[in-house]
Amino acid sequence: MGVNIVHNQQLTLCCHPLPHPPPSRGRELLFGARRLIMSKPGSKVETLRWRDGGLEMIDQRVLPAEFRYLQFDSAAAVADGIRSMVVRGAPAIGCAAAYGVALEALRLQHQAPPAFSAGLEGGFTALAASRPTAVNLFWALARMRNAWRTFSGSTPAQIAPMLLAEAHAIHAADVEANRRMGRHGAALLKDGARVLTHCNAGALATAGHGTALGVIRSAVEAGKKVSVIANETRPVLQGARLTAWELAQDGIPVTLIADNAAGFLMSRGEIDAVVVGADRIAANGDVANKIGTYAVAVLAQRHRIPFYVAAPLSTIDAGIASGADIPIEERGADEIRGYGATRWAPDGVAVRNPVFDVTPAELVTGLITEKGVVPAPDAGKIRKLLSAA
Repeated sequence: MGVNIVHNQQLTLCCHPLPHPPPSRGRELLFGARRLIMSKPGSKVETLRWRDGGLEMIDQRVLPAEFRYLQFDSAAAVADGIRSMVVRGAPAIGCAAAYGVALEALRLQHQAPPAFSAGLEGGFTALAASRPTAVNLFWALARMRNAWRTFSGSTPAQIAPMLLAEAHAIHAADVEANRRMGRHGAALLKDGARVLTHCNAGALATAGHGTALGVIRSAVEAGKKVSVIANETRPVLQGARLTAWELAQDGIPVTLIADNAAGFLMSRGEIDAVVVGADRIAANGDVANKIGTYAVAVLAQRHRIPFYVAAPLSTIDAGIASGADIPIEERGADEIRGYGATRWAPDGVAVRNPVFDVTPAELVTGLITEKGVVPAPDAGKIRKLLSAA
């Protein structure tokens, strides 16, 4: 039970590959891993996919120096993949969690019903504990639990494939939601727009197409000449490693900048709009997203640049009144002290590493969803949006 490398390819998209992060505990020591060469990935990035009775996910920790899929066969393995950021991005985490439940059900389908139920509950618990901020994780687990309850009168061997079908449905629905979101958001971008984005809210963060990058992709598909300015996104460099890689695959012009250069470019009139994703949106429209997003929103307001958030309805947490109540994950100090095997901070220096921040709704020009664009979101507009869904 665990993880296998199933595809492996060295890419040449960067001249100096970043050092690889360490494996995320025993299951990723990859004993007996099988390696297959695959062709260079095209523009259709499949962040996660179901193959040969297992879940395969792109190992995003090693991009862009290496392109490979890891195969997962249990809820515990998927939870570890989420925790160690093999997969990241709220919608992708939700899809991965759904497949984690299905994998656990398939693994236990020949057990007696009490053992099956106890084992599946353990899978839910492991997945729920993997990362605290991305609400899509808990949304997907709640949907899978509701499906399990619906099938409660069936045998484990009958329940397992039905849970897999539910995971497939969640995956397909995310792609379709991103496509609709992209079309709504594309209308907001003028031809020739220079769009700043932070972190990675593309196909790699979803089941496909992307949220923020989905808006940009859809604008390009509509014939608009749009270029992207990507913040590098410290400390794990999702903008430098992932957003730049995705856009290069699609041939969309992208310029990489240091996070602290955004204000300078805004002051020079070199940014026309900001589009970011979200990990959780409170009932009043406050947005939790990758650390640094709040600073970008403040700068955008100062320079009168529209600041858009692209996220599916599943990212809205109606049970949380405001951003002050959103749990903010803090990760290990090593992510700040260096990268991979490289260290640039002195040993023992104190570190704070919150990986998300909260942007108040008053700084958001518009919330782009699969149901349309909500201008200047607030509690009343969010409530109306959800009631119409």
